[in-house]
Amino acid sequence: MTRTLPELRVLIDAVDQDLLKLLNQRAALANEVGEIKRIEGSAVFRPEREAQVINHLQQTNAGPLKNGSVAMIWREVMSACRALEAPQRVAYLGPAGTFSEEAALRFFGSSIQHVPCDNFDEVFHATSSGQSQYGVIPVENSTEGVVTRSLDLLLDTPLHIIGEISLLVRHHLLRTTASMDGIEVVLAHPQALAQCQHWLNTHLPQAERRAVSSNAEGARLAAQNPAWAGIASERAGSQFGLHIAAHAIQDEAYNRTRFVVVCLPSTMPAPQATGRDCISLVVSVPNKPGAVHDMLVPLKQHGVSMTRFESRPARSGQWEYFFYIDLQGHPSQPHVAAALKDLQGLCAFYKVLGTYPLAD
Repeated sequence: MTRTLPELRVLIDAVDQDLLKLLNQRAALANEVGEIKRIEGSAVFRPEREAQVINHLQQTNAGPLKNGSVAMIWREVMSACRALEAPQRVAYLGPAGTFSEEAALRFFGSSIQHVPCDNFDEVFHATSSGQSQYGVIPVENSTEGVVTRSLDLLLDTPLHIIGEISLLVRHHLLRTTASMDGIEVVLAHPQALAQCQHWLNTHLPQAERRAVSSNAEGARLAAQNPAWAGIASERAGSQFGLHIAAHAIQDEAYNRTRFVVVCLPSTMPAPQATGRDCISLVVSVPNKPGAVHDMLVPLKQHGVSMTRFESRPARSGQWEYFFYIDLQGHPSQPHVAAALKDLQGLCAFYKVLGTYPLAD
């Protein structure tokens, strides 16, 4: 016999009470874990452990919840439990409503202390100085390629990468009215302007394109002038009370941005192996014929896959370059350790930027 709506609501209320009791039991256990970590002096946040918890739950999930929903729910549960041990201070490109903030919330959950920054340099400074424990920065976009300032900062910083997250980016045209009439200025981060340039050329060819520190800052400024529009997320529109004058104006439908999470090694050491890991390096080789080829030989010999290879000028004035490389694997694996040792022996400069679990 089909149950009535009131009957179903009574059952749901009972399940909710059971869930609340179980969540509080989990929180109590997390507090005990926190006490042990404080005695041992170990890190509160362990991304590889949280990745393992979510992966196990997804493997045993019988539905009807989708695995993506399971990941989001448990990330929030773990974030709330982690905050009972010690709230995590996280720096990102602000103000509120940026994709960097969204990446921070997706990675850590919403139970964090926000440290919004005006630019990427401030994110690195806040995290290096201890104002924040972690920083979140974009490093690569599927449309425009690498974020060069982020790569340059990673080269010189004492911070290391302990995690990554990839976001599907939807850029919206935001302003004080829902109309596109009378737009004189479009404001956004330079990367967003580049990712929407074809749409802007077609629909707003006469409007001035003005680069600002972040998309959310563009939305904030657009809220102050009816002739201005910002390119930003739907969250930024809600944050500043703006209408969406045009939806999803990015030139590529599947526009994604990859973010990395950085911290001091004293805040958290390199995560342990999960089975799905990445090693990020920056190296340079002597300026001689065949040097770049020789640099790749150890990877082939030891069966290590390279997933990313980018070059940046070394700013020495001698036409020398740094190479940013991502490798699959973890240094605890013997074949990976052997490849890294041989590679380091060939390099004039060698720095491990981080070892971390791959994003979902």
